This record gives sequence, C-alpha cells and structure tokens, in this order.
Amino acid sequence: MAVGVPLTMGVGFTLALALNSGIRRLRGVLRTVFFAPVVTNVVAVALIWQYAFHSDGTVNKLLGAVGFAGPNWLDDPNLAMPVVILLGVWRNFGIAMVLFLAGLQAVPQDVYEAAAVVDGAGRWRQLRHITLPLLLPTTLMVSVLLTVFYLQVFDEPYLLTGGGPLGSTESVALYTYRQFGAGEFGMSSAASFVTLALVTVVSVVQFRLLRSRT
Repeated sequence: MAVGVPLTMGVGFTLALALNSGIRRLRGVLRTVFFAPVVTNVVAVALIWQYAFHSDGTVNKLLGAVGFAGPNWLDDPNLAMPVVILLGVWRNFGIAMVLFLAGLQAVPQDVYEAAAVVDGAGRWRQLRHITLPLLLPTTLMVSVLLTVFYLQVFDEPYLLTGGGPLGSTESVALYTYRQFGAGEFGMSSAASFVTLALVTVVSVVQFRLLRSRT
C-alpha cells in the first residue's frame, strides 16, 4: 500500500495531465488503451507476467541483450513483492487516470488564462498553484479507493507467487483465504476484522489530512 498507492496515483496523474493538455491526436484511442488493463482478465495477465518475469522470460532476455544478468524475479523474496506491486500499478493506473482526467477537465480554463496573462504564470506555476489545489477533492477520492484496493489485494499475489517465496508476498486477504481454507475460521474472521480496521483507520486519516486542505 505504501508503495503502490503513490506510484499508481503518480502514473495516473501524469497520463491524465498529458491527455488533457499535451496530447491532441488519438486522445480517445490512447484513453482506451491506458484504461484497458482495468478490464483485462487478471488470470490471463498473471500468466503473461509469470512468463515475462521467469528466469528465462522476456524481461531477463531484454536485460541480457544490454549486458545484464537478470535475476530470478518471482523466486527471490526481495524481488517478488516489487513485481506484485508493479502488476497492481499496471492494473489500476487506468482508474486513477480517468478520475484525474475528469477532475482536470472540470477546472475552468479562464483561471489558467488569467494566471498566464495577469500574473505571467508558466506551466509549472499553474500546475503547482492552480491544478493541484483544485484537484484535492479528486486526489482524496482516488487515494481512498486505491488504499482500499491495496489493503485488500488478493489476485496479484495469489496468481503470481501464491504468497511466496517464504511468505514474502502474502497479503492480509490471501492470509485470510488460506486460514479459511484450512478450517481456521476463528483466525480467518479475526484477520477480516483486522483488514476492516486498517481500511477504516487509513481512510479516516486520509480524509482528515486532505479534506482540511480541500
């Protein structure tokens, strides 16, 4: 969650900003392409990623082409989690992009024109003093949605690594599932309540921090 949420928001915001102001041609096509991972079958995607990050997979072949020896990504406890996070970012940046794009299109163009003409504000100052402050409500919504997703992440670790190696990618949701499957219903129920408590606490903190600034 600590890595996936800001990374997903950063990628989504950057693409939304590019689609809103920098890219004119094929905007609708690019918007569809960027959103496609959200609706792509996660099982098929996980199989492709398993092949890509295999010791003899596509990623290591590309690294070998430029003179680097690729590691065994999914069997290394230090590298498996970054791959799982990367898959989560790839699957969810489209949601962040669409929401940020809607927020950007709701900002009146007159504000930017006034800032450029009257104050002489460039693109960076407009982004810092106009775009980001006016996008705080959208940022709050995207942050809460992604936080809930990453705290309950299940598909990515289950399909990519099965929670391994050595439990390094076992999420709370995957742990709850394993306990339930093993007949440990009390432990599974307790883990579910812990997940609920985490989601509640983190969401309240985000609302307090961002709503006051909004």
